[in-house]
Amino acid sequence: MPVITDLEIHQRDKERVKLFLDDEFVLDLPLMEAARLRRGQSLTEAEVLELTSARDLQQAFDRAIRFLSYRPRSVEEVRRHLVKKAVPDSLIAVLIARLQERGYVDDLEFARFWIANRERFKPMGSRALKYELRQKGVAYDVLDVALAGLDESDSAYRAAEARLSRYSGLAREAFRHKLSAMLRRRGFSEYAINEATLRIQAELEERDPGYFHSADAE
Repeated sequence: MPVITDLEIHQRDKERVKLFLDDEFVLDLPLMEAARLRRGQSLTEAEVLELTSARDLQQAFDRAIRFLSYRPRSVEEVRRHLVKKAVPDSLIAVLIARLQERGYVDDLEFARFWIANRERFKPMGSRALKYELRQKGVAYDVLDVALAGLDESDSAYRAAEARLSRYSGLAREAFRHKLSAMLRRRGFSEYAINEATLRIQAELEERDPGYFHSADAE
């Protein structure tokens, strides 16, 4: 059986340890795995394989954490990323369970983050939000919970308000048509579209009774 001849901490990564068997470097290990080893200890082939699996799992875990550092991700996004990085399926299942256990991935929290981000920068209707999140692997029952508090009429109003400068100088009918078409593309319901369009139109005419007059008269 091979014997551990050295355990050397990485100079640039103090959380990793180089394992030497019979004076030859074999693999590096997470510090916690290396802590239970000692110089002079003999290892069976099965134990070496177990250490290799622990090393591979830690490397995959670190890769997933880097991927999550940019923004929250769905479980499916993490799985696809690890598949792309050639992580074995057996490790992916274990890794995702570990990430969920530690709160690094949670599809409901991810869906809420995604919806809040859209609400802030680009309001969209529930239909469009569901489509986007389904593309990211979020289950329908999770989406129902995440979207429960969404006020589509208010979101449609804010989406419309942000685009008013593009529709200035139009006649009423052209204004309503273009605004409604934009909101429809954003996935809003017809009810929310009508509510937002009528509200915007009324506010514009209240501020300026002649807002649409000149365009209608041409």
